[in-house]
Amino acid sequence: MKKQFSIIAILFSASLFAQKIDRKALVTRYNVQITAIDTLASLTVGNGAFAFTVDATGLQTFPKTYQNGIPLGTQSEWGWDSYKNVNSYKFSETLRDYKQYGRDISYTVQIKEPARRVEAVNWFRQNPHLLQLGNLGFEITKKDGSIVKPSDLKAISQKLNLWTGEIESYFEVEGTPVTVYTASHQDKDEIGVKVKSALLKEKRLKISLRIPFPTGDWADMGTKWEGRQDYKTTLTEKSKTQAVVKHVMDSISYNVGLSWKGNAQIKKTGEHYFVLEPSNIDVLELSCLFALAEKPVSNSSFLVIENSSIKGWEQFWKSGAAVDFSGSTDPRAKELERRVILSQYLTKVQCTGKVPPQETGLTYNSWYGKPHLEMHWWHGVHFALWNRADLLEKSLPWYQKVFDKAKNIAKRQGFEGARWQKMTDPDGNESPSSVGSFLIWQQPHFITYAELIYRNKPEKATLDLYSERVFATADFMASFANYDAKKDRYVLGPGVIPAQERFKAMETFNPTYELAYWNWALKTAIAWKKKLNQKVPEKWETVLAKLSPLPISDQVYLATESATDSYTNPEFKTDHPSVLGTFGMLPETSLLDKKIMKNTFDLVWNTWSWDKTWGWDFPMTAMSAARLQMPEKAIDALFMNVTTNTYLKNGHNYQAERLTLYLPGNGGLLTAVAMMCAGWDGTTEENPGFPKDGTWKVKSEGFKKFF
Repeated sequence: MKKQFSIIAILFSASLFAQKIDRKALVTRYNVQITAIDTLASLTVGNGAFAFTVDATGLQTFPKTYQNGIPLGTQSEWGWDSYKNVNSYKFSETLRDYKQYGRDISYTVQIKEPARRVEAVNWFRQNPHLLQLGNLGFEITKKDGSIVKPSDLKAISQKLNLWTGEIESYFEVEGTPVTVYTASHQDKDEIGVKVKSALLKEKRLKISLRIPFPTGDWADMGTKWEGRQDYKTTLTEKSKTQAVVKHVMDSISYNVGLSWKGNAQIKKTGEHYFVLEPSNIDVLELSCLFALAEKPVSNSSFLVIENSSIKGWEQFWKSGAAVDFSGSTDPRAKELERRVILSQYLTKVQCTGKVPPQETGLTYNSWYGKPHLEMHWWHGVHFALWNRADLLEKSLPWYQKVFDKAKNIAKRQGFEGARWQKMTDPDGNESPSSVGSFLIWQQPHFITYAELIYRNKPEKATLDLYSERVFATADFMASFANYDAKKDRYVLGPGVIPAQERFKAMETFNPTYELAYWNWALKTAIAWKKKLNQKVPEKWETVLAKLSPLPISDQVYLATESATDSYTNPEFKTDHPSVLGTFGMLPETSLLDKKIMKNTFDLVWNTWSWDKTWGWDFPMTAMSAARLQMPEKAIDALFMNVTTNTYLKNGHNYQAERLTLYLPGNGGLLTAVAMMCAGWDGTTEENPGFPKDGTWKVKSEGFKKFF
């Protein structure tokens, strides 16, 4: 008996050992390799609150060449500027009253006339805007004295080492090799660069710092070199090994600290242009630090930055969850593994600061650089499911910072609690939008985040930390629901645009996904009240009990109750099929009928205009398929052959020419895969989202179940 027990123990130990994933081998087999100038294959180093994107040279040498691909951006979450409000525009000029619930309710929208108010709207949309802080590149000359162009680079070989976060770049100019190492400090907005080349000694390889003007446009690629604004850039400190460049703008001033090891001199060669010229050396080490003017400039050495990157990334990869598809015979398995690894890298680099990120992260501006709070779900939820809840939690204090402004929006509109912003800025101000101002699906998100953190740390301290914002969110939700006395029910809208942004605000009511989200979030808030032994507001319970049922027609769920033509109007079969979020992003609620949900999934799958969707729609569809016990469809959804489901060499989710990267797609992929591995409340089988036909061999560890 004793011998039998020992054998069982040995087998059990061996089984546990067999499940351990070799994380370094898993991660490094997807190190990104670049062998040519590829404007969609730019690589990024960073720390979550700061990012620096490079071309094939390892620096930002050819920004104009790359501006229509993945631009060569340098952005930090603190780097915001506003143009001077010379015309004294007032936010009140962006407000328009709408008749909702029998009274006038003001929304900040895009107004068509008069001209003064149009200008006010445009000013508040474009201000503040996130800055491109500076362009750090090479200035390389050929033997004939001409400046090197992209076509002059030969023998290009560039590698992003994902395990260390370091980029090694190699290229040749007229037969002379250049090797560049690039890394980012993990606790400072600082990059380190090490250059090896005989071109340094020949004074044919210099490093330039050029500070661009903000475009003030929807996008900013960091390539506007001239402007009418009276900005000043000065060399405020200078020594044999260090310099500080100060840049003064409308509402922000910041410093760029440069420190180098090796014989070199810095010169100002243009209004916002500086050149570091080495001499008598063939190795140059440089650090470049970006900081607000009131912060001290204290550069690290290249070695310190490199070690910070190595240590920080090793800690990241060894933490949290991992999944390995080795041994799978499905030909898509390796590509899914690549997308998963690169999406983890990109979301860690771009989306783990203290402010919710914009949809293009810290690479270049879209929507003026402003965060969209409905997208924070896709940027952040996956961190909790991958057992890295601390990376989601870093951004949650921001909701306390902007809490009063969210409460003021609700108060202005005559609602209770806090109405969370949609398109916003680091201080929580609203941006005028004829669509965004009517969205409501970001409202319950804070309850989702808080519940995820509580599941990770089920302590009273967690409840105490987040309960005020959870309860204010629920107060708004309960007061936003309007009582329909004729049908004795509570209705959402009119005066609402669903997550599927194809419906007119003042004609739309009872969107399916939002109804289900209201149901889940109110129940969760009530559960929090009970955990804290607090009285549950009667209004919450009344609204929950009498919330409108999910709208049905012909045994499928409509997009909204007001759109009986949800599946016959071609326009309503484009954009996000958010009806699938009803049982995908959300768990089963008391409003749901799974059979009707399955009918709905099948109809959407077969008839949707998938070429008119967004990157997170495919993971959302996969999540719905997984919950409906259709794992084959979940995989098919993740690999739907649609442009917006494209994943580039560097892992970015490409959408279109104007939106060449889209981080909600990456975050969505990670959320879906986490669910497909760990499952959700009530699941007992391993890897429930993957087919069981033998084509998928899934080894996973460390994941957390979803709701």
